[in-house]
Parts: sequence; structure tokens; C-alpha cells
Amino acid sequence: MPDTTDSPNYYTIADLPPDTRPRERLARLGPESLSHAELLAILLRNGAQGLNVIDLATQIIRYYDNDLGGLARATLEELQSFRGMGEAKAAQILAAREFGKRCLQASSQGQLQVKSPADVANLLAPELAFADQEYVKVVLVDTRNNVIAYPTVCQGSLNSAHVRVGEIFRDAIRRNAAALIIAHNHPSGDPTPSPEDITLTRQIVEAGRLLNIDVLDHLVLGRGGRFVSLKEKRLGFS
Repeated sequence: MPDTTDSPNYYTIADLPPDTRPRERLARLGPESLSHAELLAILLRNGAQGLNVIDLATQIIRYYDNDLGGLARATLEELQSFRGMGEAKAAQILAAREFGKRCLQASSQGQLQVKSPADVANLLAPELAFADQEYVKVVLVDTRNNVIAYPTVCQGSLNSAHVRVGEIFRDAIRRNAAALIIAHNHPSGDPTPSPEDITLTRQIVEAGRLLNIDVLDHLVLGRGGRFVSLKEKRLGFS
């Protein structure tokens, strides 16, 4: 298909009235002043035949009920299903999403000491908050609670992950960690621990005692910054 983005029928940001152009508003007022649709319009740059870029961006945001979490989980194919969204535009959104995630991860690198469950949640949220599968991660720390690493132990289906207790401690032993924190996400967004989460926690805590590796906590991460500390709830920890 020929590239028609420069055709008069395809509306770009430059076609909008000057006082409504997102780029100019961003320069004048700052990015935090822009709506979700305006920020998305800057990424898209142009609309579709008979549809300006703001309307296209608004249409996409409304489809996800103004929930950026839904957009954060969208696939390339799903984005391409919108009228006016080809592979190039869809790829731009996915690239921006990944870039933002990496920026958040990089910003946490200077604060790799965990003193509370919230510190662990903040460390892992950029990677797990909008994941559509369940991931189990282990945060390994030294005697001062400085983070050594936080590897992924396993990746599960939409509803569950099959965890072997031995896998939890493999990296801890190899890296000579003093303690660890387990964390996993619930793709449903609800961080309420399941009975299986509690049973697994109990097994891991008991194994940690045998290996002389402290299990400091088990966190379940949901969406919107929500998380549950099983230790604070005294679930699986005696």
C-alpha cells in the first residue's frame, strides 16, 4: 500500500488550530498538562482519512475506558485493528511504552536498598504492574538489604505460575545472598493473596530456614500501585 500520510486527506498535528496543537501546548505548559489523548497524539503524529490525530488518539483512549493499563497491555495486532493505525503507528506506541518502562527501571537503580515492602513494590512495578501473565521474581539482598539482583524465577499462564521451591533459592545460593524477598503479580489486578500463595510462602520460608537464607517477605503486586505483603498480613510466616 502506498504511503498516504502526506495526503491532504490525512490530518496531521500541523492541521490543527495553533492553540490546540499538543506539541505547542507541551512546550508552553509542560507534558504533565496534556491529556492522555494529547500525549498519544504527539506519538502518532498524524491521523487517518477524515480523522484528525486528536480524534484518533481520543478514540483509542476511550476504547480502553481511559485506563492506560489497558493500553499498556495492548499488542501490536490489537493496536493495528483501529482505523488509521498501521504497523508503523502501532510500533511507535509499543516502543514508547517499552522506553518508559526502561526509564522507570533505570531511575530505580540508584535506590537499590529495600527497607520496606513499598520499596520492593516500587522496584518491580515498572516490569510487573501491567504484565498479562504471572511472573515470579526473587529480590536478592545482602546483609544491609542492598539489592544484589532480582531475577525472574518463572513465568506462568494468565492465571497461575508453577513454582518449584528449589528454583527460588538457586540464584540466592549462587550469588551468596543473605536474604530474599519473593514477589509475583496477579494479572487480574487484584493483589489479594490466594490460598496457593499462602501455601507456597509457608514452604519457601521453611526451606529458607534449612538453607540459612532469610525469607523477608512475599509480595503480591496488582495494578494502580496496589500490593499486599504476606508478612504484614502474617500469611505463611510464623
